[in-house]
Amino acid sequence: MSYETRNVLFLCTGNSARSIMAEAILARDGAGRFRAFSAGSMPKGEVNPLALHVLESYEYPAVGLRSKSWSEFAVEGAPVMDFVFTVCDNAAGEVCPIWPGQPMTAHWGIDDPAAATGTDLERERAFVTAFRHLRNRITAFTALPLASLDRLSLTARLRAIGEGEGSTTAPAKSA
Repeated sequence: MSYETRNVLFLCTGNSARSIMAEAILARDGAGRFRAFSAGSMPKGEVNPLALHVLESYEYPAVGLRSKSWSEFAVEGAPVMDFVFTVCDNAAGEVCPIWPGQPMTAHWGIDDPAAATGTDLERERAFVTAFRHLRNRITAFTALPLASLDRLSLTARLRAIGEGEGSTTAPAKSA
């Protein structure tokens, strides 16, 4: 069975940890069905070494990952995104560029592992936790039957994925 390759952009303010890890996870686990990208509204300009260490320890390729501005994806000639996911609360609250093609969007916020303090082991544990939450969300995303879901159903499913374990936002309560 052939699949349409879909472009996915993960956004975070600094584009140095969570969005970078999400890009690497989807690039490998998307099995060619997805092209993964990441960017930030105020990129730090370098990838957090602990993010790279955790990716490599779980055998995810980290070569070529770089911190970059979301403006790279809002210009003519940039890949048209099918999905845009914010993985930090700051990026979710910012005014994003107008993305060509009207991509599906959702907020998948998790705690910032780069803000963790403590021993080296405690800081690494924060990155491993973030990695695990991202991998779980991406696994749920890649398992969705994209071709058979209408836009409204897909939006609901994408938002529900973001409300899973480790979410920085509480799930919506029904009235």
